[in-house]
Amino acid sequence: MTGFVLWALVASGLAVVVVRRRSVVVAVVTAQALVLAVAALYEAETADDVLAGGALATRAVILAALFAGVVARTRERAPVHARVPPLLRAGLAVVFALALVWLIPDIGLESRDAERAVLTLVAFGIATAGLRRATLLQILGLVLVENGLALAALELPGESSVAVELGVAFDLMLVSIVAVVFHQRIFGLFGAGDTAALRSLRD
Repeated sequence: MTGFVLWALVASGLAVVVVRRRSVVVAVVTAQALVLAVAALYEAETADDVLAGGALATRAVILAALFAGVVARTRERAPVHARVPPLLRAGLAVVFALALVWLIPDIGLESRDAERAVLTLVAFGIATAGLRRATLLQILGLVLVENGLALAALELPGESSVAVELGVAFDLMLVSIVAVVFHQRIFGLFGAGDTAALRSLRD
């Protein structure tokens, strides 16, 4: 995968950290997933590679439909403001990403740029999940982490196992589906997908 594509993925990951509108974040993570699928199909050399690329494409389409439906069904009456303002979120996410890149040694991918991109996407996803109050945006942070792991699977040197790539495509997707169920439950109980509402619960 070219350096331009890798850093385009990273730039879009930073947008996930900063952007407030849920529909825009859904579009960004979906575009990332589609880029990964197209890259996998473009670089495919065997039938297993094509199968893995198709799995990533299927994952992208399913997640897009799932999250678009959730956004449509759980309209917020008022914006759910994050605990941390956008510029500070971006700064914290970048510092976290730089720390991961600095602390974690070579992880065996095809290039150091690929490793940096993977670690940065993972860092941005964790930052999104940790710094946002809106439950759907937290889930999309997890999807951003999944995209980073999918990139890692694609950038393994030599003939990567199709089982690994299929596992990344579908096993982790189940986490998103379960998380969406919890989001809808929270929205149904409190009328907002805001984790701050959970503080009202008592044993």
